[in-house]
Amino acid sequence: MMKILLAEDEKEMSRAVVAVLSANGFEVDAAYDGLEALSLAKQNAYDAMIFDIMMPGMDGLTAVRQLRETGDVTPVIFLTAKSELDDKVEGLDAGADDYLTKPFAMKELLARVRSMTRRKGEYLNKSITVGGVTLKTDVGELSAENAVRLAGKEVKLMEFFMRSPGKVFTTEEIFAHVWQDEPDQSPDIVWVYISYLRTKLRSIYADISIAGSEGESFFLSIDKVG
Repeated sequence: MMKILLAEDEKEMSRAVVAVLSANGFEVDAAYDGLEALSLAKQNAYDAMIFDIMMPGMDGLTAVRQLRETGDVTPVIFLTAKSELDDKVEGLDAGADDYLTKPFAMKELLARVRSMTRRKGEYLNKSITVGGVTLKTDVGELSAENAVRLAGKEVKLMEFFMRSPGKVFTTEEIFAHVWQDEPDQSPDIVWVYISYLRTKLRSIYADISIAGSEGESFFLSIDKVG
């Protein structure tokens, strides 16, 4: 199930959007101010995020700018009550991928979210670097002092960790994101593939590692030197 972050301070609007997205198969986390949304975005992996621009605590523009500065490239839709061109340009410059002007039809929002999540790969760089390790997702190459090739699911799992360094994920969350197209598999497979990746990270003398224990939670750690 795809996971969406909704940052909207108008409670009735938030409830309506959550209801529509949930009814259409999305899991939704709702935040009611920019600071709460920023905190959730830093802790969790989302397939897309929806930010209202005008919110208490921290406006959506500032929150998305700060997210982009951390390397988070999750697709973002801005909701704005303003229709002036300069406001839309400012939103796109802050790091948004799309925008909707209030009031909007729920069908249009749903269509934008569906389109964005279907085309998520288009928004993401094919090369990711964390610490001294680089993953080239298009060719499945993981490199540091030397390089190794990764199999398909290894690439997807390594990409998942490298796009969210330091974020802690349960085995079930990892399974839901990486094996969502294989419902017949068991969450036990997560540990098997993490073991594969740990071996390959050691083989290239990586300065990052996957921390955690079988059946529990995991996160990508940048190892300290010295």
